[in-house]
Amino acid sequence: MPDRHRAGAAAPRERGRAEPPVPRRRRRSSVHPGAWWVWSLSLGVAASRTSNPLLLALLVAVTAYVVAGCRVPSPWSRSYGAFARLALAVLLVRLAFTVVLGSPVPGAHTLVTLPEVPLPHWAQGIRLGGRVSAEALVFSLYDGLRVATLLICVGAANALAQPARLLKSLPGALYEMGVAVVVALTFAPHLVADAQRLRAARRLRGRPDAGVRGLLQVGLPVLEGALERSVALAAAMDARGYGRTADVPAPVRRTTAALTLGGLLGVCTGTYGLLGEAGAGYGPPVLLAGVGAALAGLRLGGRRSLRTRYRPDPWDARAWLVSGAGVAVAGLLALAAARDPDALHPGVVPLVAPTLPLWPAAAVLLGLLPALTVSKEGPS
Repeated sequence: MPDRHRAGAAAPRERGRAEPPVPRRRRRSSVHPGAWWVWSLSLGVAASRTSNPLLLALLVAVTAYVVAGCRVPSPWSRSYGAFARLALAVLLVRLAFTVVLGSPVPGAHTLVTLPEVPLPHWAQGIRLGGRVSAEALVFSLYDGLRVATLLICVGAANALAQPARLLKSLPGALYEMGVAVVVALTFAPHLVADAQRLRAARRLRGRPDAGVRGLLQVGLPVLEGALERSVALAAAMDARGYGRTADVPAPVRRTTAALTLGGLLGVCTGTYGLLGEAGAGYGPPVLLAGVGAALAGLRLGGRRSLRTRYRPDPWDARAWLVSGAGVAVAGLLALAAARDPDALHPGVVPLVAPTLPLWPAAAVLLGLLPALTVSKEGPS
């Protein structure tokens, strides 16, 4: 009996003993979405400086590796595959136009001769059918592959940067425009997810989900859900005071408009100079001046926006590393295009096999730094 009493008395003390606190694992902050856009657009600039298919294929492989290692499972992260299919379609259309409409590139190696359709005299320079040369097809392949690589780089940015977080990082002057863009970007993924969910439900019920009949029976619920989502979004935006602005003096508004418009024109002109061969001299200074004027205009225009940011994304060392890796690739490819244009633009007349230049290829591999230093982020 005493032993039972002692055991019963010891039990409450055992139950009341405080457990040692379990250390909570600190969630690692995610990379700033703007850094992913800088990285992706810089790789796109690098792709525009070369038509070498080996370098372009290496750029595509770099984006695919980084997206596979750093994206999170979410609706927008599946956009990389959609952009890759779009890039393939653009490449095939470019080749089809060359076969059907011809090419101004002369060639000595005839692959096939199609029946040529006679055209009126006012359609000089255009032909339908005729001789298709290997040189013309290779030139179209190089040109289409460059455009396809640009599209894939944009797809990588969409897959890595969450639209809602990117909206929080926009300056106040672009907030309303950013909301419209983000709503447009997130509408398509939700539409695809609703269609997949409804098709799976119809398959479970034994109903047809393919063909015209299945598309019509799935399309109406999808559109109905999109309408309900848009109404709920409009009500939420109105409840949060969206669209309300502060009073700003007229001189400040005029100065903001002049700086923003002049800065955007400078950015467009400088970008055109960077992408073109003839504008390498005036492109960088005009681009820098345009960026400075546009930033000043956006800073002044932000006074009209009455909003605060909840838990803003910091631009930390990892963001500098991600954006710096992309800028380094673009700068080194631009330098290689200026010093050795033959290696980055293989000739097609006469037709020669492209070679992989070593140090430009090593420069492209710098784009892998985000995958090696940034772990896969959790959903936010």
